[in-house]
Amino acid sequence: MAGKIVIKGARVHNLKNIDVEMPRDRLVVITGVSGSGKSSLAFDTLYAEGQRRYLESLGADARQLLKQMAKPDVDAISGLSPAIAIEQKIGIASPRSTVGTMTDTYDFLRLLFARAGEPSCVNCGSKITARTVDLIVDELMAEPAESRIVVLAPVEWARGGASKSLLELARQGFTRVMVDGQLHELDDDFSEAAKNANRLDLVVDRLTLRPGVEKRLADSLELAAKAGQQVIKIAISASAQNALPRELIFSLNLTCAECGSAAPEMTPSLFSFNSPRGACRGCNGLGSMIRRGKSADDAAPCPECGGSRLNEQALSVRIGGKNIAQLAAHSAAELRQFLSDLELPQDRKIVGAKIIAEINSRLTCLTRLGLDYLSLDRGSTSLSGGEAQRVRLATQLGVGLSGVLYVLDEPSIGLHQRDNARLIEILRELRDRGNSVIVVEHDVEAIRAADFVIDMGPGAGAKGGAVVACGSAERVVSEQQSLTARYLSGKDSVPIPAQRRRGSGVLRVSNICARNLKDLSVEIPVGALTCVTGVSGAGKSTLVMEVIFAGVARLLRRGGAFQGTGQITGWEVLERVIGIDQAPIGRSPRSNPATYVGLYDHLRELFAALPEARVRGYRAERFSFNLPGGRCEACQGDGVVRVEMQFLPDLFVTCESCRGRRYNRETLAVKYKGLNIADVLDLTVEQALELLSAVAPIYDRLRTLREVGLGYLRLGQSATTLSGGEAQRVKLARELARKSTGRSLYVLDEPTTGLHFDDVRKLLDLLNSLIDQGNTMIVIEHNLDVIKCADYVLDLGPEGGASGGRLIASGPPEAIAAAAESVTGRYLKAVLGGTASY
Repeated sequence: MAGKIVIKGARVHNLKNIDVEMPRDRLVVITGVSGSGKSSLAFDTLYAEGQRRYLESLGADARQLLKQMAKPDVDAISGLSPAIAIEQKIGIASPRSTVGTMTDTYDFLRLLFARAGEPSCVNCGSKITARTVDLIVDELMAEPAESRIVVLAPVEWARGGASKSLLELARQGFTRVMVDGQLHELDDDFSEAAKNANRLDLVVDRLTLRPGVEKRLADSLELAAKAGQQVIKIAISASAQNALPRELIFSLNLTCAECGSAAPEMTPSLFSFNSPRGACRGCNGLGSMIRRGKSADDAAPCPECGGSRLNEQALSVRIGGKNIAQLAAHSAAELRQFLSDLELPQDRKIVGAKIIAEINSRLTCLTRLGLDYLSLDRGSTSLSGGEAQRVRLATQLGVGLSGVLYVLDEPSIGLHQRDNARLIEILRELRDRGNSVIVVEHDVEAIRAADFVIDMGPGAGAKGGAVVACGSAERVVSEQQSLTARYLSGKDSVPIPAQRRRGSGVLRVSNICARNLKDLSVEIPVGALTCVTGVSGAGKSTLVMEVIFAGVARLLRRGGAFQGTGQITGWEVLERVIGIDQAPIGRSPRSNPATYVGLYDHLRELFAALPEARVRGYRAERFSFNLPGGRCEACQGDGVVRVEMQFLPDLFVTCESCRGRRYNRETLAVKYKGLNIADVLDLTVEQALELLSAVAPIYDRLRTLREVGLGYLRLGQSATTLSGGEAQRVKLARELARKSTGRSLYVLDEPTTGLHFDDVRKLLDLLNSLIDQGNTMIVIEHNLDVIKCADYVLDLGPEGGASGGRLIASGPPEAIAAAAESVTGRYLKAVLGGTASY
């Protein structure tokens, strides 16, 4: 559908009343420096209005919420489609959420097990198979001709009512019974013989297998099934006189023929760890248990289910010899191979093939997005921001919608350069289905692949919010006022250091075996910048965060010891280790940059010291939105109220009482330079620096936030709205605010996430200043500008998952570029010509 999306007078956050047009059903990239207004335009204007209009199309109950929902501050938007946001915010995910549930792949896997699974007895382990009489006849007629068989019906023997049971069997016309394998006549002496019997089988018929006996055999089998509660026993002897009889047991329903235990009803809910039918009773489907006195980080696998989350009935059903937990533990690549090799029984092949096709479709999407190393049981809380976003993108690919406005936030995060081409191909595929795809992105290849580019700026915060250039990539590159264009054209670049540090010592990690790391040994120079590179899933996070960071942290503790295989040496020169990842900085909307970096306490003390506060008798706690007294009690200091939407995600609407200010009227009456505490929390870091420059403890913390490129953040911005990259830089700012003593090890996970080319240059200056103070820096990174500026590089690979975990090359960037086996080296070679050329 041709046309345009037209925005008139957008003023959300720092947008300066902008007008902009973009083509529909095209791939549009919005770029610009951090804080220039990209997300304000894409998410807070376009997506927010699209969501609001969708609710407007629903019933009267939903429309009532529109009065509470804030309409984006924009004059008009036309050409808008129903909108779907795919963000890289990690947020607060449920511990029950996994890669399988996020992509719906696990739902189809549950359906496959319900329709094509083979149950086993929970008690004795025997395979449970339901047969029809016709199938049993065919199987018996395949035995050697002239074989003699006895058709038996196992019956329950009520020892307390022997005479009554005897009369009932005799009345039905039966004359013989097998008692513990011995034949007896069904007469008055039978009760005495069966008194201490362990097994009682009613003799239904005795016949010889030969052509023409099929009808009699079928009738006898039906009679035995009726008498034996759908279980039939066959004693069969070959025609030879001295042949020993064999016993065959058949069940016409899903009941164990050996011990009589019934198989569970096989429905999809049986295989769900979110259902009482399938969930392990020990951990309620979580797969782990927190020991008393321990934190959630120290949770141990549930001893009852071994971490599988499911009960023994669900785990007793198998396909291809594996239960559903075992298949969910496979990587996407391994599961695809398993399903490709799987041979289902003929009666389940047709229905199974359709379900497998749906599973393969979703696994293929994960593979195309470079996520084939992820397993379906991988918890969503353990995913990086980039991984989580690409998993959501894979879900949308599987759904196959058209006529939708997709808004994505830096989908290239955490993606190796090799996989970028696949990502761009997928974005184009979404576009070609008749969707408008709007992407906030800094990646060079994504910008060049766009049909239309919008460059926001020229600066961040109050200095941004304007459209610097828009049009084709070629047109934007020619724009003189665009900082993005200067980097794209090569006029500006991140300089390669004239000299690389050799380090003052070596931190050695030897013979490590963890996850997919295979007896790995590496050396890291102390007092230098080391980059750990490699394709997604190569083992970078395992090595850096789980082995080096966690291992050194334990060793530095008094009496600590390295846990796991291998060893770490050379750590004695370090005084502390600081791990800075992309996990959220808070688990509730109450957490914000001000609270995390420690300036909120100083801010409350500042307001409590004001004359107006003293007169009223207000202390520092009065200015906390977490405590009764000063906060708004209608929303309990949240500023928003949760509204449950049943089949839609919950909505958060502005509190009518405080209008989102969080505090009550009396507290807001106290002002500093004309602003109350809610006004101050609503300032950006840049604005707060001007207002609070005279308050040293606050100024120092604000300055570090600006130094890490977060001058555009609002002090009171909810932590749950921050991207993974922003959360990481808030953590970095908190560490920078502390006085450095040198001899610290900093471990960072993709710190360039969400950063413009120019912001990357500033971040490198900051990291280098820390190293110059005697600290050591280890960075997981895909950004070539950072890698080319490293003193030392460890390149892992060659692939992800089980095919990774090896050291491909190590040394200065030039050594990586020269390594023939290094995938990273091929791309690094292009930017090592003195200046980076894009």
